[in-house]
Amino acid sequence: MKTFFLCGGFLFCLLVSAQGAESNADEKEVTEAVRSIGAFAADDFAKFHEVAAADFYAFDGGEPYKGDELIELLKKLHTGGKTFVWTITEPNVHVEGGVAWITYVNDGSIRDSSGTKKMAWLESAVLRKNEGKWRVQFLHSTRVRPPEG
Repeated sequence: MKTFFLCGGFLFCLLVSAQGAESNADEKEVTEAVRSIGAFAADDFAKFHEVAAADFYAFDGGEPYKGDELIELLKKLHTGGKTFVWTITEPNVHVEGGVAWITYVNDGSIRDSSGTKKMAWLESAVLRKNEGKWRVQFLHSTRVRPPEG
């Protein structure tokens, strides 16, 4: 009986360790998928479509965007001389089966003819795992107000 409990405990530890390793891999893949969606900063529609779900939508700057609308807006801003730099910091990822959500601080800047302005955004995204690949279904971005003074 003692051997039975020891074997059961050993198997339980193996299962928990394997699940933890899978979860860590998923967390890294989720973060990388969101990092990749920043491809629209370079007007890279192909890369955007690799990581965006077919029904992708976003809330950004107080406006809703469907599918390619956000990348089209950024393309127009680039044509007008704006350059964006985005960096994901402090990612907090949660995975539940085939659904994940991430919150993070996006540290970056916007450059135009008047110079470069450091910016930060609080962002979150919801992803679905489709055929073994994480795809961003929803993205929300809120600009952090600069400190007063």
